[in-house]
Amino acid sequence: MQVVSVNVGMPREVEWKGMRVATSIFKSPVEGAIAVRSLNLAGDRQADLTVHGGPEKAVYAYSVEHYADWRAELPDVDLPMGMFGENLTIEGLSEDTLHIGDQLRIGSVLLMAVQPRVPCYKLQLRFDRDDILKRFLLSGRSGFYFSVVEEGELRVGESIEVVRRDPGAISIGDINRLFLGRASPPDLLERALNVAALPASWHATLVERSQRGR
Repeated sequence: MQVVSVNVGMPREVEWKGMRVATSIFKSPVEGAIAVRSLNLAGDRQADLTVHGGPEKAVYAYSVEHYADWRAELPDVDLPMGMFGENLTIEGLSEDTLHIGDQLRIGSVLLMAVQPRVPCYKLQLRFDRDDILKRFLLSGRSGFYFSVVEEGELRVGESIEVVRRDPGAISIGDINRLFLGRASPPDLLERALNVAALPASWHATLVERSQRGR
């Protein structure tokens, strides 16, 4: 497991559907040691702090293996590293192998997996296509947000070490399946709600969706 690309971007205003929109979804790969702080990476900022950023969304990672799937699904779309707005493009971790609460050491940084990503319309803006939100959600290729347990530095090529597995063993993929109402073990919701690292906002969302599906 390793870091394939480190991607950062600052807020910018772009024209989209007749509106001026502030966004930081345009990320570009960078080289060298990059500082990771409690809220973001050096050279990276979130544009709309009401829905992005904060300690529970400090670092967003996406699996490089997913890029092959997207290239097959969208052969006419250019997909450079960072296309999904991720800070870290990584190899060897997936939504089904990473658990909420797992802790990863990358360089001198210690990260904790906190939640999957549910994208907003900014992903439509980045891809310039209206169907990408539905495609993204249904694919299960959500990527994952991390909180920063220990600040430090990381760089491209750095190995990723899982230093702690959460005993709840609720994967990012499990949360995605609960969110989408897909078939899952009857006790999965209860077990997910007992995972300390899962944000309170997700507790409320999952309970609401389970009640709606009854």
